[in-house]
Amino acid sequence: MRYRIAASLAPLGLAATLALAHGDGDGDLPFGRPGKASEATRTIAVSMTDAMRFEPAEIRARAGETVRIVVANTGKLRHEFVLGTMEELREHAEMMRKSPGMQHHEPKMASVAPGGKATIVWRFTKAGTFHYACLEPGHLEAGMVGTVVVR
Repeated sequence: MRYRIAASLAPLGLAATLALAHGDGDGDLPFGRPGKASEATRTIAVSMTDAMRFEPAEIRARAGETVRIVVANTGKLRHEFVLGTMEELREHAEMMRKSPGMQHHEPKMASVAPGGKATIVWRFTKAGTFHYACLEPGHLEAGMVGTVVVR
């Protein structure tokens, strides 16, 4: 009986370990953390199109800056705006292919219906090059990806 309980709890321990290892120990992801709307210094408008493109394809920010990103879906298909490292985005895109219709409820993600808008407030805490992508099945592979350059 003890073995069964320990075995059933093991995945929970692994999940907790992975969650803690995801950031750098201070609550940040490699590309920052959710920001407070009251601290946003500017708004960046991003369009998502059925041509599988983001406009603009590149966002620039300063390390420590909090920005409001307003994403508008100008197409007839559902699109997403997901911040991350390219490795994370590719892994998540693979999960999306296996579970189509998955909805996201994280501050770094927005799933937007045709004609809709969503807002992400993000604080870029570290310099580097990061990405945003649409993880609807096939969209990343079709080139629906953008770059965030943080200096």
